[in-house]
Amino acid sequence: MKLRVLLSVGLAIGTPSLARSPAPAPAPALSVTRVSLTASERHGVEAEVRAQMKRRSIPGLQIAIVRHGGIAFSNAYGIADVETGAGVTPVSLFTLNSSTKAFTGVAIMQLVQTGKVSLDATASTYLEDLPAAWRSITVRQLLTHVSGLPDILDLPSGQGTGTLVGTGGETSAWDTIRKRPIEAAPGARYRYNQTNYVILGKIIDRVAGMPFARFVAERQFAPVGVRLAYGDARDVVPGRVRTYRYAGGMVDGSAVGRPLEHAFDEFPPFLRTAGGLNGSATDVARWLIALEDGLLIAPATRDAMWSPGRFADGRSTPWGMGWPLRPSGPHPAATAIGGRRSAFFVYPKDHLAIVVLTNLAGANPEEFIDEIAGVFFPEMRLVNGGGLTPQVNRLRLGLEQNGWNTPDAVYAQLQRETPGFVIDENELNDWGGRLLGAGRLDEAVAVFVLNTRLRPNSFNTWDSLGESYEAQGKAADAVKTYRRSLELDRSNEHAKARLFALSSTKPSTP
Repeated sequence: MKLRVLLSVGLAIGTPSLARSPAPAPAPALSVTRVSLTASERHGVEAEVRAQMKRRSIPGLQIAIVRHGGIAFSNAYGIADVETGAGVTPVSLFTLNSSTKAFTGVAIMQLVQTGKVSLDATASTYLEDLPAAWRSITVRQLLTHVSGLPDILDLPSGQGTGTLVGTGGETSAWDTIRKRPIEAAPGARYRYNQTNYVILGKIIDRVAGMPFARFVAERQFAPVGVRLAYGDARDVVPGRVRTYRYAGGMVDGSAVGRPLEHAFDEFPPFLRTAGGLNGSATDVARWLIALEDGLLIAPATRDAMWSPGRFADGRSTPWGMGWPLRPSGPHPAATAIGGRRSAFFVYPKDHLAIVVLTNLAGANPEEFIDEIAGVFFPEMRLVNGGGLTPQVNRLRLGLEQNGWNTPDAVYAQLQRETPGFVIDENELNDWGGRLLGAGRLDEAVAVFVLNTRLRPNSFNTWDSLGESYEAQGKAADAVKTYRRSLELDRSNEHAKARLFALSSTKPSTP
């Protein structure tokens, strides 16, 4: 399930980071109103959070909810350090991982707003040393991951995080990636990767006249007065929680008796446009309020940031400018997702934002933020079709009425009833992923099977089906589908990693 999985990529390298983050921002400059929840709403939020922590075996968590321009709810739960038993506090700092890209998106839009950068200008307008094949790629295509560039991270064949291409360090990685061929024509296909944001960092450095970390600290953190700061596993960040994962991963959202172990992510300075921020849920909430209030960028610029990019053929991309988007339905959302442990969703039409930070790689809070939002808008819960496009919701209703074992027949009936009826591959993939995260495994399998039958030549549909079979404990079926995915795309590192894991833990698997 490439979109959901690859958003979690971290980095492991053998060389230490050579630069440290700017000092924490000064005293708060943003006045934040507190908006109270009703007793019923507070109980609903608390119940949902505690249920998700229990089901997903999450050691520690913070949450902050913004409603109508104010912090309506914030709380801390669980353990920050399993060894010492220290609890999470409201001021504990969590790693944001790839959620950092949202801040990079704002930085680029600040430069767009001042006329220093154009989204539709080529990256080579600002950087002279790009390979010839890269020179037609636009800033917008970098932000929305449709550049066609190879990834500066090599994903592992087993468990763990990615490693830099080359022999180690920024110079080797940059020299190596510049020599690799592009994987697709610019604008031809979506492929999430970190190279895009390395280039954006270089553009910010050049255009702003200062390192991007300093630019973000001065233009975003200081005006808001938050403690957000860059730093990775090698840096000492006072107040930061320990980060964990369960050995072998959490395919179905539960630990299933696997041992807890430390998780480490490293983001050297040149990769910190892609990941590496740390902060509390209230820090992020205050930043979101400043974004809503127009303190960081003008409302029109913000709306442009939250608008999807375009493929070369005119179709919308799944990303805006640094933000994964869910533009359809009555509750559209701009999201930020990082490390399978942190996420925040902004629902602009609802004047609602929810930040959930955890210290567990595999907690996947992006899978249950809509359930928390359902406390305020019940139709947003997955069981009520929340977050689904109208077409997907029609399919959901048909399956609930006619049975989940006949998805092909239900889909065909909808096509007969409405000529031209079609559900996009990514829409089905997203729905299946949410069902998987909610533990509705049989229903998730039904959705993914339908997607493979509708798109038998898509490596991603088979990859997602493999995840659902693995969650069901059907290792042999998972292996077959992962292998089919690899036949369709030999570069599918996720399928390689899962096949490696399955062969390591289950040697007898065919």
